[in-house]
Formats: sequence, structure tokens, C-alpha cells
Amino acid sequence: MAEFKELFQSADWKQEKHVPVIDVPDSVKKGEFFKVTVTIGKEVAHPNKTEHHIRWIDVYFHPQGEKFPFQIGKAEFTAHGASAQGADTSTVYTHHEATMSFKTEKPGTIYASGYCNVHGLWQNQKQISVE
Repeated sequence: MAEFKELFQSADWKQEKHVPVIDVPDSVKKGEFFKVTVTIGKEVAHPNKTEHHIRWIDVYFHPQGEKFPFQIGKAEFTAHGASAQGADTSTVYTHHEATMSFKTEKPGTIYASGYCNVHGLWQNQKQISVE
């Protein structure tokens, strides 16, 4: 049986439409809120259809020197074109992008993961420093 961590896929986000792209400043001000935007399919569009879509994005921050990360937030995307008339018959679609704000007094690593209903779990990470 596989460990949960072994189920995550990863690849170069400029080549792969499933890898979460983390947009955040490289350096943030100590104790001041800043925004983190995570997008799946930023450079290479990901399908958003009933049968193939991104279901959620989860964001964590692991401060340097601390044992565990903190969950910053989770975004669920639930409108993928389905309606009472069937698959891909609606005009309502959510976009797989999430923006969250948080503050920290320590540098660390932002981790983002996402779930594609066809291709599974994907992850990415980005270091930030604190001024």
C-alpha cells in the first residue's frame, strides 16, 4: 500500500497544467498581511468540464524552525457545467484560483496542493523571507 505522500504528482508548472502556481512576493513585511494567490492551469489551461476539472486547492505555511505547518485555507470549486439537464449543459463554471491573506513573523515555505478528478493530487512550494 502506498503512503499518502507518494500519491502526489509533481512536474514543471510551465509544462504541466496540474501543478499549483503560487503567486506571492519573495519577501514580505514582518507581521503585515499579504496575499497569496494559487492558480492551477495558469500557463497551460486546465479543462473545467463536468468529467474533468479541478476540485480544490489547499494552502499551508510552514514557518522556519517550527515542527508543523499551518493551514492557511482551502478553496473548493463546485460548478463545472453540470445541471439538471446533464453534464456540461450549464453556463456556470468556477475558476480554479484562490487568493488568501495571512501574516507571519518568520520566513518559511508556502505549500499548495490541488486535486484533479482525473489526474489526482498535485503540489508545489515556494519559500518566502521576512523583512
